[in-house]
Amino acid sequence: MNNTNNCEKLVSAEEAVQFIQRGDSVLVGGFGLCGTPFTLIDTITETDHTRELTIISNNLGEAGKGLGKLLISNHVKKAVGSYFTSNRDAVKAWKNGELEIELIPQGTLAEAIRAGGAGIAGFYTKTAVGTKLADGKEERTFDGERYIFIRGLKANVALIKAEKADTLGNLIYSKTARNFNPMMATAAKLVIAEVDEIVEAGTLDPEKIVTPHSFVDMVVINDRYEKIGGEYVERCRQKTGYR
Repeated sequence: MNNTNNCEKLVSAEEAVQFIQRGDSVLVGGFGLCGTPFTLIDTITETDHTRELTIISNNLGEAGKGLGKLLISNHVKKAVGSYFTSNRDAVKAWKNGELEIELIPQGTLAEAIRAGGAGIAGFYTKTAVGTKLADGKEERTFDGERYIFIRGLKANVALIKAEKADTLGNLIYSKTARNFNPMMATAAKLVIAEVDEIVEAGTLDPEKIVTPHSFVDMVVINDRYEKIGGEYVERCRQKTGYR
């Protein structure tokens, strides 16, 4: 049951996205469509001041879904992630020169965000050595093996998705929907968490809290999607009354 009245960090999605500015870098949790803050993404598509964004995420969702919506609404200037071929709109936009893409191998992306959140400027990795992805990057040899230097990643804003928050803002996640979300919560100046439910502080199992409340600035309730058979499905706008 939602205890929204007792959560001081609770804001509406419309209020939350007002803090995102044109040209901001934005970390967005999710792996494809799993663990994606759908309500926040949809709300951004309805604004005009949040354009020219640099999105740092594993990919750009799917065509017309998740971050795919943000792409076709022309809010994305650049995408930093691991793969984009599952979204035909992203490939088309890149071919047309309408979208900048920076590819980072998936493990390197995860470590770069973790490093950024931990205050580590960068690290050396063997992944991508000798490929085009290593072009322009510092290379060093350790124990006879070649490594390239990767900078830690941070952003202005992080949009993350959790299953539940308590009234303090502590977060728990659902299975693999955790993916990139916890590390993104540490690597941005402003962290906005979308959740399905808010419960009273003290009722969550402390062993299951992954993101402590000190990392969370705002909490938003997912009021646009419902989980059916393990998949988030957009509610009927006519039924819920939202626009």
